[in-house]
Amino acid sequence: MTQEQRRLYTIIDELLWNEWDPIGVNEYEEARDEYYSYIPQVLKLKIDNADIETMAQFLFKVETERMGLLGNIENCRRVANIIISASL
Repeated sequence: MTQEQRRLYTIIDELLWNEWDPIGVNEYEEARDEYYSYIPQVLKLKIDNADIETMAQFLFKVETERMGLLGNIENCRRVANIIISASL
């Protein structure tokens, strides 16, 4: 992983924890690793120049299929936009 990719990995980690947080656990520091498993996939989408909708659909699929939630596609789009806008 390049230095830029490591920096982006950290940015994505912070965004998933602070902005996405679909299960509402970011107030509990002991749950800090809750979204770690999704960072590599989001990073790959970012590196592969995925568009906002592709990124949002991935996040929404995690919410609905992996977490069993109803999901919030608008929040997923908002977070995807922030991720896509982050520079390498």
